[in-house]
Amino acid sequence: MANTERNIKSHVQERYGERARQVSNLTLKSVDQASYCADGTTPSAMDASLGAFSNIYFQKDLAGLPFEAVAASAGCGNPTALAGLRPGENVLDLGSGGGIDCFLAARQVGPSGRVVGLDMTPDMLALARRNAQNLGLSNVEFIEGYIEEIPLPDSNVDVVISNCVVCLSPDKGKVVRESFRVLTSGGRLHISDILALGPMPESSQEDPEQWASCVSGAEEKTTYLNRLQEAGFVQIQITEDGDPRSQEDGRPDIVSVKIVAYKP
Repeated sequence: MANTERNIKSHVQERYGERARQVSNLTLKSVDQASYCADGTTPSAMDASLGAFSNIYFQKDLAGLPFEAVAASAGCGNPTALAGLRPGENVLDLGSGGGIDCFLAARQVGPSGRVVGLDMTPDMLALARRNAQNLGLSNVEFIEGYIEEIPLPDSNVDVVISNCVVCLSPDKGKVVRESFRVLTSGGRLHISDILALGPMPESSQEDPEQWASCVSGAEEKTTYLNRLQEAGFVQIQITEDGDPRSQEDGRPDIVSVKIVAYKP
C-alpha cells in the first residue's frame, strides 16, 4: 500500500504541476475537466472569461483576480463562501493551487488577518506566488508541504478551507487529524470535496489516473463522517452541492459536497 500511496502522490503532483506550467505559458486552450477535480458542470477555465466559473464563484468575487489564478483552478466549490471569514482571522488553504481561494480569503480577513496556502507542487506554488505579487498582497503566503503533514504548529489557524483536494489524498485520516491539530479551539473546517454514492471498486482505488481525476479517492458519506468524528470534530454537516456525476465501468456516481465541522 505504501508504494501505491507514493505512486498516487507522485502522479497527482505531476498532473497538477503540468497544469500550472501550461497556465503559466498560456498554452492551454482547453481543459479536460474529467482529468482534474472540477465537478463536470463548469466550462473549461481557459475557454475565455471569468464567466466560466459563474456557477461556483460569484462574478464580483472573481473581478480583479489574475487570469492565471482562475485558469489554474480545478475546484468543485467555493469554500470561502461557506466560511463566514471575519477580519483578523488566520486561514489555511489545503492544496491551494494557483491561489484563487487564498486571494478570496485574503479580501475577507483583511490586512489584520493572515492566509496560508499549502501545496505540494512546486510549479503551482511558483504560479500562486507570482499571482500574489501581482495583486500586491501582504497577508498571503504560500508554503510547500503535504496536507497529511501540515508544516504549522498546533492551534495555529482559525479556519481550514480546501477545494476538492482532500479526495486526492491516499491517507485522509492524517489530513483530518492534522487539520484538527492546527486549528485553534473553536476553530472550524469549511471544505468543498467529492463523495462517492457507493463503494469504490478496488481496481479504481489502485489507478493513479483516476485518483488525479477525483474519482478513486472519493469516499462514501459515512466513512467521511466517521473520520471527522474520530479526529474530534463536532457539529459536522455534509451537504450535497449539485447533481451527481455519472461514472462508468461499475464505479459509483460521485457528487460535490460542502463540509462544515468545528473543533471544540
